[in-house]
Amino acid sequence: MTRVALIDDHESVRLGLEAALRRDGHDVVYSGVSVSAHLAWRQETGAAPADVVLLDLTLGDGATITENVVRLAGESAVIIHSVADRPASVREALAAGAAGVVSKSSPLEDVLAAVRTTAGGEPLNNVEWASAVASDREFADAQLAAREREVLRLYAAGLPLKAVADRLGIAYSTAKENITRIRVKYTDVGRPAPTKVDLLRRAIEDGIVDAPAES
Repeated sequence: MTRVALIDDHESVRLGLEAALRRDGHDVVYSGVSVSAHLAWRQETGAAPADVVLLDLTLGDGATITENVVRLAGESAVIIHSVADRPASVREALAAGAAGVVSKSSPLEDVLAAVRTTAGGEPLNNVEWASAVASDREFADAQLAAREREVLRLYAAGLPLKAVADRLGIAYSTAKENITRIRVKYTDVGRPAPTKVDLLRRAIEDGIVDAPAES
């Protein structure tokens, strides 16, 4: 059973999601208004991290998108549940480690499907996400996020993905999502990297790993 946390400062949204998720067989372990409140609850109760966090893009406590995602993404897969017409904010969430985005205008079944997909360790490549990225060409030219560079450095150097996850202290699914996002970013700028050898070439080109010494 997938453990899901809901973080949204609109109670009506949380109540609707909570009911739908439970009908779909998920365990809603937390529902609240901020990331800080969620983390405080975890500390007080000793609760394990949720498998998936549905997070509103902007909350009323003043925390930034990056702050919220970074505080959650190391232990849980984060799905942004918000409007999908703010590409700069979506780009910021992805760079911080979010797994994807589902629009609040989407049918509930789309949200449930996103939770199931993400909980299964698969990347979330939905229409809202693709549209937001495609409409913002700055994203295509952006450098890899710091965590993505670390994952690429170890993976391109030859470590299996499970070993990369263990070395960085992150979940295997998180490492896999990072590799998926890295491939998408390179494809967007016209430098596709469908294989591990291609990723090594890109990492060498970008100075992430050193080129092998010539014998």
